[in-house]
Amino acid sequence: MSFSAWLELLASGLITGGIYALVALGLNLQYGLMRILNIAHGEFLMVGAYLTWMAQTSLGLSPLLMIPVSFAMLMALGLVVHRLCFRRLTETSPNLDVFEARGLMVAFGLMFLVQNFASWMWGGELRGYDFLTDPVKLGGAQFAANKLLVFALALVFAGALIVLLRTTLLGKGVRALMQSPVGAQLVGINTRRLHPLMFGIGLGLSGVAGCLLSMAYTIAPSMGEPYTVTALIVITLGGFGSMGGALAGGLLLGVIEAVGMHFTNPSLKALLSYAVFIAVLLLRPEGLFARKTRKA
Repeated sequence: MSFSAWLELLASGLITGGIYALVALGLNLQYGLMRILNIAHGEFLMVGAYLTWMAQTSLGLSPLLMIPVSFAMLMALGLVVHRLCFRRLTETSPNLDVFEARGLMVAFGLMFLVQNFASWMWGGELRGYDFLTDPVKLGGAQFAANKLLVFALALVFAGALIVLLRTTLLGKGVRALMQSPVGAQLVGINTRRLHPLMFGIGLGLSGVAGCLLSMAYTIAPSMGEPYTVTALIVITLGGFGSMGGALAGGLLLGVIEAVGMHFTNPSLKALLSYAVFIAVLLLRPEGLFARKTRKA
């Protein structure tokens, strides 16, 4: 393979990986902070994609204008979902294990509810629109402009969340709750306010990811579930609760899939992802990028 061919291959993997990372960050925020394994996360990504498609095809709005709109609408929806579903579970569950099990069942119900609503609302056929499809030449390689934009924006939003969690007082509160929920509450961190806010931000990020995906790919009501599974694989790669690990894991998985499919068969994409998932669980269950704690 020539250098330009390798560049195109790696870039395609990074572009896909950027989306993986953005989806995984939102899910990791919800599980790492609240122990909510929201397997309906990808369905809200799909809602963000359809909202962008509707705005572009019906109103002529630029998909770029829909990025903050998708974030705000999905964040608001997340606040409502948390209040109606998961806050009630928190109050009625006797312990964390029961809460996780009940939360998983609720998330299953949300997944089918949102998916069937989308099928009823928009139909089951593929949808899409043209946006910045002209090729761009970089270093002898050629890329679609919309995919380069998707990758850049995915990194911007992923980086913004990581900076928020590492440098702000709000982020310190979130990280404290992830490390020691009891200790964080003892020093006055209000979980009743922080939990719904972070759940909403997680769904807001899924809406942004859906908006970005609609710029370069076709969309369908069934598109969300594979992204949820991929996000779980990415979180396993990076380590549960690690935001930097989720970003690195998403980019790594995208490159592994791109290179693996090139040298094997595109139909083996899922097999490659699951093989990586199982290998990491067996060999390094704490994640590839998680820091090992020293034993006393």
